[in-house]
Amino acid sequence: MKKIRQPRYRQIAYLIAEQIINRQIDVGTKLHARSTLATTYGVSSETARKAISILADLGIVSTQQGSGVTITSRDKAKAFISQMQQSSDLKQLQDDVHTSIENQKQELTHLSNILVKLTERTEQMQRHNPLTPYELEMSEVSPQLGQSIGDMNFWQKTGATLVAIMHEGELVISPGPYSVIELHDIIYFVGSETSVQSVRRFFYDV
Repeated sequence: MKKIRQPRYRQIAYLIAEQIINRQIDVGTKLHARSTLATTYGVSSETARKAISILADLGIVSTQQGSGVTITSRDKAKAFISQMQQSSDLKQLQDDVHTSIENQKQELTHLSNILVKLTERTEQMQRHNPLTPYELEMSEVSPQLGQSIGDMNFWQKTGATLVAIMHEGELVISPGPYSVIELHDIIYFVGSETSVQSVRRFFYDV
């Protein structure tokens, strides 16, 4: 985030106030003409005029036509410096908060992108990992139902390996060749993606 800098004339006023506080310029001292101030600080005469106007409005200096600018109060110069420092500290805190928010937004975006990639990779792995079981519910009558796994030659005819059967809410892991598949059972099997269609065709000829 781009930081907002103080106008140049306020910076000049701040520098003059600092010199007053540090007794580089004593109370009662007359400042140089605006043109000389402009040359000293490398600014235009208008910028120097605005800087003096700020100090005059705050009672740090007094201006009189024909007699120039006179330093009138060190205490008010201190108050001005303190106010400027507090304002600068507050602005810094605001910048820090905005920077933190932007960093968090970027981090959340980064995490979101990672999550998307992780989800895609997980789904891809599940699709292609032969050890991830597929499931098929025996929701319709089939000629294969009521036969044992051994009699129906499940693996030989489908290329898939039967790893479990859910029967009436009970999961039978690694069913043997004498296990029977019945209507409303859910079978779990592993194999390639083509095995899914093979199993469906085996039971329902689709």
